[in-house]
Amino acid sequence: MKLDYKILWLDDKMEEIIQDDYPKEIHQYIENQGFNPEIITVKNEKDFFEYLNDTYDLILTDYHLNETSKSNRNGDKIVEEVRSRNIFTEIMFYSAQGDLVDTFKLDRITFFDTKRATGNVHYEKIISKATSLIELTIKKFQHIVAMRGMIMNETSSLDIEFTEILEKVILDNEQAISKIKERYKKFNSDNIDETETLLLKDLLYKIGASHRWKGLKENIAKDECYNILVDYEKDIIITRNKFAHAVLEKDENGREYFKDKKDGVDFNEEKCKEIRINISKHKQNIIDLKSKLL
Repeated sequence: MKLDYKILWLDDKMEEIIQDDYPKEIHQYIENQGFNPEIITVKNEKDFFEYLNDTYDLILTDYHLNETSKSNRNGDKIVEEVRSRNIFTEIMFYSAQGDLVDTFKLDRITFFDTKRATGNVHYEKIISKATSLIELTIKKFQHIVAMRGMIMNETSSLDIEFTEILEKVILDNEQAISKIKERYKKFNSDNIDETETLLLKDLLYKIGASHRWKGLKENIAKDECYNILVDYEKDIIITRNKFAHAVLEKDENGREYFKDKKDGVDFNEEKCKEIRINISKHKQNIIDLKSKLL
């Protein structure tokens, strides 16, 4: 489970596709679902196979790849070779000439003939079909239990980033370090003796994410960076803590979801999408914080 969504797109008319901003439309759709899009666009099979690996979530490919270059094989041969390399990524295989037929019965391939679809513009039909397929693939791997694991992993990564920022901000601030040591002693009375022997980085990891957040907030000016930290508590720390203690339940339709018993928060698919969007937002915020504070 990951927060990134990767697409490899092969079409010999890729310049036209990019010029009309079709990859941007898909990029925006994926972003709105709370995932980080990475769309690799190529116009020939040489580049396609150079980029191809098993990390992609979706492959898009035209059937008539030899329209602009006689050296290209058609898309059916490309798809067959993808599967021969034991890569089982979801594939959308499209054509505008009404001649696309599923002749080789391979799994996880969508055959889309834009000539038979409603609408006027070939690539607009492709975008519409691609986004519906993306939605389907997202649903396949966002089971609520796996989604909680992904969210916990991503928020832990954010905590590590904040810890590294805090360490550098207070490195020469004896008063701040002393205050952090007192916080550690307060909650670790059985290990008070080790307080003075711990390296600063180890000490910071032992005081907990909430205390690290407070430590950083207390040692920066009340400006844009400060506001980022205020939002981080609301968007990440409080939400993550509620999610971590939520209980898995099932409704009358068999839908599984996590319920925060204290505040009644339903961690369903929409709530998880909101959390993913906030994680992506704060990943960028951390980059901004590092540029301003370090």
